[in-house]
Amino acid sequence: MNQPRLSRRTMVASGGIAAALGAAALGLTLPRWLSHRYAPTPYDDLLATLVDREQAARLGAVARASLPSFSARAAARELRQRFEQRDLAEVLDADIREGRIAEIGGWLLPDSLAQLCTLAAG
Repeated sequence: MNQPRLSRRTMVASGGIAAALGAAALGLTLPRWLSHRYAPTPYDDLLATLVDREQAARLGAVARASLPSFSARAAARELRQRFEQRDLAEVLDADIREGRIAEIGGWLLPDSLAQLCTLAAG
């Protein structure tokens, strides 16, 4: 039997394609490997909307100190309702328009952002 032989050009092209696919796959997964990992919480769906969760947690720690009666479950329920069909910017704009403003450490923030930060603080 005569089997078809692969030419050197076909082998080099196949190797190049395989290398390109490997590099693309690595490029898609590498940021996930290098990004900071947080312990899972029941509020990860909400906390994923934050750009910088560590800074939010710092601000949230200040908020938590001034809000001893803060209920994470109640805040999460309210935030999930606000986030239905909307992104963070839209929710924050609505807070400002509707006068939902919180004062934390001398800063005036939209209420949803203050609640997200407080959730991030744990």
